[in-house]
Amino acid sequence: MWSRQRGRLKPLCCGVEELRCRRREREAALRKARREQQLVSKRLLRDETLEEAEEGCVATIFGEAEIQQFLRLAQRGTEEKERERALVSLRRGLQHPETQQTFIRLEGSIRTLVGLLTSNQALLQLEAARCLHELSHSEQSAVVEACLPATSYLLTYLSGHSSDFIELCLYTLGNLIVESEAVRRQLLPQGIVPALAACIQSPHLTVLEALGYALSQLLQAKEAPEKIIPSVLGSTLPQHMLQLLQPGPKLNLGVAVEFAWCLHYIICSQVNNALLITQGALSTLGLLLLDLAGAVQRTEDAGLELLACPVLRCLSNLLTEAAAEAVGGQLQLRDERVVAALFILLQFLLQKQPSLLPEGLWLLNNLTANSPSFCTSLLSLDLIEPLLHLLSVSNVVSVLVLTVLCNVAEKGPAYCQRLWPGPLLSSLLDMLAFSDTEVVGQSLELLQLLFLYQPGAAQAFLQQSGLQALQRHEEVAQLQDRVHALQQTALHG
Repeated sequence: MWSRQRGRLKPLCCGVEELRCRRREREAALRKARREQQLVSKRLLRDETLEEAEEGCVATIFGEAEIQQFLRLAQRGTEEKERERALVSLRRGLQHPETQQTFIRLEGSIRTLVGLLTSNQALLQLEAARCLHELSHSEQSAVVEACLPATSYLLTYLSGHSSDFIELCLYTLGNLIVESEAVRRQLLPQGIVPALAACIQSPHLTVLEALGYALSQLLQAKEAPEKIIPSVLGSTLPQHMLQLLQPGPKLNLGVAVEFAWCLHYIICSQVNNALLITQGALSTLGLLLLDLAGAVQRTEDAGLELLACPVLRCLSNLLTEAAAEAVGGQLQLRDERVVAALFILLQFLLQKQPSLLPEGLWLLNNLTANSPSFCTSLLSLDLIEPLLHLLSVSNVVSVLVLTVLCNVAEKGPAYCQRLWPGPLLSSLLDMLAFSDTEVVGQSLELLQLLFLYQPGAAQAFLQQSGLQALQRHEEVAQLQDRVHALQQTALHG
């Protein structure tokens, strides 16, 4: 992004280049900060039918004797139904942290549960897996670590035939992976990446959504850039992910959200974004952006903003890659439809999720930073005024809006003539009255560019601000001193 410039305005070639260099440095720092924003979470999968059937049954906290009794019945009950009921009671008890702690302290408890998980009776396997899932959702690391002996079996069962069981195993693994480095150390050599790659070909949407969750958890591990992401990129997962993000009637919102976040974490790692670009990531995401813009106009369905966020981030980060230009990736996005779609999404986010506005503006910044054609689209579609309306949302949004305007002004006199004066003049005067130094500094930099490229801008600015109009060209230096004084006030309070 742009930063505040100290000192007087310099000649055109030096001043603009210096601003451009500082913008690149600032953007690099912001990209690093955004890459470090993760979405670590845990999910609890509970069967709604079971929950309804058990409604009214109050889950209680169990002590050692009761837990031992349930395990004994589950192992040696005379009837399968009796064994299943014991595991159901245990599962309900394990919803309590106190019962979880008691359970893992009992010698042989996990071993017994793993034995039931690996039995040849499907109902007992399923209930044992549900017990492990309750444990995996714990916020206590000791409880999660205790599940380590079960992880290899959960991985093996991903190649099974029951979609419900595979889904449960995936969510349980996802919860365990994100919490425990020991779990990841055990599963990586055992082939978790190939196992996940096999799952992505499942025809079941519930399995795909669970897979996206588990993979996103794995990709957020601190060792992911060195030990995990290269394996993922070397598998068939990226191609399948991009296929699942293709717009069309088969696009499923829940699945798309999960894999868009997966793609975001891979892109943020910067391991090999050139590969993703050559596989069509920019094209797919650009088309998905257009599809999202159409969707928000057609429907009020909640959840579209959940997909918009990772899609905007993925596009923003990919556009900063040198490979995007090298393979002509940006050319695939040089289309007025992209700018129009982005503004539709900005209006949607303004109403539904204003906190996500910076994501859309960050993408607009990256689109316009080095592309005169996108700046031309912004002007030809008369989108400057809608952009200025966002200045009142927040200081963060104001800075990004002003940054985009700097990108346009930087392209030269023809662009500045389209910007000035219009509604921009009064907006800039309002911005200079802000107490936020970053907003003021960004406003001053926009003025600097306008004064450099648009000689009449200085006079119009001074007239509008109530100062004495400058009649002669030599007096422009006085205006530069005024801008410098305003700048120092902003910088030093």
